[in-house]
Amino acid sequence: MPQTESLPLPWSLLKEARDRLRTVTLRELLAEDAGRVDRDVLHAAGLRLDWTRQRLDAAAWDDLYALAGSADVTGALRRQHEGGHVNSTEDRAALHTALRLPRDASCMVDGRDVVGDVHAVLDSMGALVRRVQDGTHVGYSGRPIRSVVNIGIGGSDLGPRMVCRALAPFAADTAEGRPLRMHFVSNIDGAALDAVLRETDPETTLFIIASKTFGTQETLINARSARSWLLRHTDHPEAVARHFVAVSTHAGRVEEFGIDTRNMFGFWDWVGGRYSVWSAIGLPIALYLGMDGFRAFLAGAHEMDRHVLDAPAADNAALRLALVDIWNHNLLGACARVVLPYDERLKLLPSYLQQAEMESLGKGVRHDGTPAEHETGALVWGAVGTDGQHAFYQLLHQGTRWAPTEFIGVARPEHGLPEHHPILLANLVAQAEALALGKTEAEAAAEMLAGGMPEEDVARLAPHRSFPGNRPSTLILLERLDPRTLGALVALYEHKIYLLATIWGINAFDQWGVELGKQLAGQVQEDFMAAAQGHPHDPATSATIDWLRARLPGS
Repeated sequence: MPQTESLPLPWSLLKEARDRLRTVTLRELLAEDAGRVDRDVLHAAGLRLDWTRQRLDAAAWDDLYALAGSADVTGALRRQHEGGHVNSTEDRAALHTALRLPRDASCMVDGRDVVGDVHAVLDSMGALVRRVQDGTHVGYSGRPIRSVVNIGIGGSDLGPRMVCRALAPFAADTAEGRPLRMHFVSNIDGAALDAVLRETDPETTLFIIASKTFGTQETLINARSARSWLLRHTDHPEAVARHFVAVSTHAGRVEEFGIDTRNMFGFWDWVGGRYSVWSAIGLPIALYLGMDGFRAFLAGAHEMDRHVLDAPAADNAALRLALVDIWNHNLLGACARVVLPYDERLKLLPSYLQQAEMESLGKGVRHDGTPAEHETGALVWGAVGTDGQHAFYQLLHQGTRWAPTEFIGVARPEHGLPEHHPILLANLVAQAEALALGKTEAEAAAEMLAGGMPEEDVARLAPHRSFPGNRPSTLILLERLDPRTLGALVALYEHKIYLLATIWGINAFDQWGVELGKQLAGQVQEDFMAAAQGHPHDPATSATIDWLRARLPGS
């Protein structure tokens, strides 16, 4: 951060708060702040959010609220929800919130009320969902659909894949009395698609090709390979039309591929890929859960939208989540955040949030093109529950580097082994407590002495068995994980991302950083196919291309 004298007042006050709290531990804050639980636990849209284990006191929170006010986050939220062109580099709205508005709402984008368009697509999706689930949409041999393969990449894959896994207990039965089998392919590595095709029957498989422009290289290569696989099994003239549907806006390319454009589901340029799970990109979710389940997912997100728009700063879940990131990353110097869901169904949530946050917030310049004034974004990573405890928690507890953590838990399980659940939740709560409080050398020594260990061994081992503690965490708890609460949870993170971008003055809705690699990959691919390299590269890249080209299949 810049020096204090050059800081605007809110940042200057936050630096003073940081210096004031530098020597105050979470042990002290938890023991001495009588109003901490009442102030720092919040309920919103079916979620319980707990910031009691953050290294903040009431005065520091007030300084953070002042920072948010100076950035006019309320005005920024209104502009976004009202269709303003908050995506400044592409001159577009970023209005994924409109995708979950109820049918009788109104939302204007460039002079057009888009709510009717949104629900027209939802109704069209619902018609296909009904036909698949009741068995009237059949494959080329007349058999009903039993498996769905979603072929996409990035936001066209991560969102539907994560949600379908998380909501598996709510999968709807088809007319055959069982849910559809869901598969997802994103990797251009042929091993990914090959593994899925080995598990599916061409007579009963429906492919969803998800690509806004129907021009994404990875998606189209996988789609063409899937089409070839299908046509190797049949020469039925309607095979592709019966077994392929598209989520796209390019009717010409869709039709050329062989997909009936009546089975093409569109969305709009004001829907960014990593925010598109609420759109027709969510078709796999609708097929898996049924349309009622998908609409409940949308409704939960809309409930969170209303909360974030209407709640004052101290009661606003998304704003407080964003401000904690500001505190930990800009003031305390953390460069990463660890997401730790203690529910197997949320195993893919850290990967989903990696894209949502790192693609949105990994920006080095402000809206006006000037360098960012503060560190932006964080390295987001994590793993599910107790698996992580036996992998990387050692570093979190005793390492020389630290990272703030977010624990996510669910009070009520949806499985038939209830005796497992108290053990799972006990681990969640204990890890948060251990990170916050730690264990002093004196406490470790007293434990060992009480266990009968000789004093000379106690003196030697006490440093190894002590924990520094004072490592902050946030707890997000759901009473249950269902379509509505998952919708609220995902929307919460979306709003947090936009609020962080607003405070930092960056654009959360473009992703130019992914373009250079794509451009160079095209050149390298041409060089692989040519007799000699035709594009200029640095010496290391040229040597790598030569080595690989000599070993490619067919060389």
